[in-house]
Amino acid sequence: MQKDKVFIYDTTLRDGAQAEGISFTVNDKLRIARKLDSLGVDYIEAGNPGSNPKDLEFFERIKMRPLKHAKLTAFGSTRRPGIKASEDANVNALLKADTSAVAIFGKSWDFHVTEIIRTTLEENLNMIHDTISFFKAQGKEVVFDAEHFYDGYKANSQYAMKTLEAAAEAGADWLVLCDTNGGCFPFEITQITEQVLKKFPIPIGIHCHNDGGMAVANSIMAVEQGAVQVQGTFNGYGERCGNADLSVIIPNLQIKRGKSCIREDGIRELSAACRYISELANLPHNERQPYVGNSAFAHKGGMHIDGVMKNRHSFEHIAPELVGNERRILMSEVSGRSTILKRIQEVAPWVEKDSEETVLIIDRLKQLEHEGYQFEGAESSFELVVKRALGKAKTFFEVKDFRVLCEEHWQNDYSASAIVKVKVDGNEEVIAAEGDGPVNALDKALRKALEIFYPQLKRMRLTDYKVRVLDTTKATAAKVRVHIESTDGRRFWGTVGLSTNIIEASWDALVDSIEYFLYLNGNAENGDICD
Repeated sequence: MQKDKVFIYDTTLRDGAQAEGISFTVNDKLRIARKLDSLGVDYIEAGNPGSNPKDLEFFERIKMRPLKHAKLTAFGSTRRPGIKASEDANVNALLKADTSAVAIFGKSWDFHVTEIIRTTLEENLNMIHDTISFFKAQGKEVVFDAEHFYDGYKANSQYAMKTLEAAAEAGADWLVLCDTNGGCFPFEITQITEQVLKKFPIPIGIHCHNDGGMAVANSIMAVEQGAVQVQGTFNGYGERCGNADLSVIIPNLQIKRGKSCIREDGIRELSAACRYISELANLPHNERQPYVGNSAFAHKGGMHIDGVMKNRHSFEHIAPELVGNERRILMSEVSGRSTILKRIQEVAPWVEKDSEETVLIIDRLKQLEHEGYQFEGAESSFELVVKRALGKAKTFFEVKDFRVLCEEHWQNDYSASAIVKVKVDGNEEVIAAEGDGPVNALDKALRKALEIFYPQLKRMRLTDYKVRVLDTTKATAAKVRVHIESTDGRRFWGTVGLSTNIIEASWDALVDSIEYFLYLNGNAENGDICD
């Protein structure tokens, strides 16, 4: 075994799928499996074929296009008490999955044996031994997940170790120690893992849950003791508070501890892969996630920005490019004059620190943020503010009028309609459209009108829409801030609108988004790069 290799065992498709709010389709699981395989993940635990037909279908379909690197692994429990392994339906379902590796979980906590599955301690040992022996006789690589091992060790260390002995004697290839309830501290993981490693020559793995917020730390401490397999999920998905987050563990081990976890070029795809999985899980990506979150390398405070622009080590623990992320300099009233000036100069290189234009723009920015505007994540609106203040904004179109009508009959396919009148180069167009709500109707109508003049708008689409109520004490009279994220399939940009009228705030953000796209597209046609 390679000295510094740590085998990454992903259970996003099985343990991660048990998270609240996640329901992967078979196609979702196939796509995620191929993405993980491309990163260089070693094992992909794809499901429990004995628990649902969806997982059986997955195992059948993936045979048509086998994975290139990862070992596909089917997951299931030891045989039921009082029968042979060959007679157990779940064991046979595991065999039917036809994977080269299987993961078998068995009880290592005497409390669970007697109170939950309600059998004898001796029978539980037999269940572990018989099931693993059965699969070894079938030529399978067997990963034994010692469920509740750390809690079991603290309650009855002698019996917990006996469960590992039963698995080892049956020929298990891996002994994986599980902090199933997720409540252990790193010092407990360290001490207990050390005792296991002294006794067993079989490779040891770690499987942690995050109920105490320490799953990543606990996994890393096990590796520091000598564990060579880490189980977890991407984005930390999983039951209750989730599993150990592989998207944090991998860069910590590979970049900082010199371990080989996934492909060297795969780690540069980490941020994109995590967002890809978030999309298929239909969950918002955690923007504050270490390494792969959008805020992981975002800087707002003036001193922080000044420091990181001089030397990234001042406020960044790694170069963001190592994990496929990027540095973001946020625009706000606390960013500092030099930062705002740098952004202004991207639009108008001739502007200097003490020029009237700089003072004008900074005053305008502070006024807008005092009113409730926020340009973090809406830097495109900031850029348009600068261009307008300098008189450099091109007028691509003029909105002459718009009206929105919400229908009373909500059961219809469309609940709103909009009429938009625009003017481009002296030519006017009036277009109507229906939509799922007033903002969607306005979006459709405005696009239909403008696509007559700017057919390239067909490449643009909205990817996110957020509304924030700024002062809830004013109830329905409160100001709202609307943030829209858009893309043309290659670039992403954010815009913001503010009003006591949610439709007006949405409209302002929408118009800014389209104007910015036309600005980008116009510069691209002129040979400029506008990412």
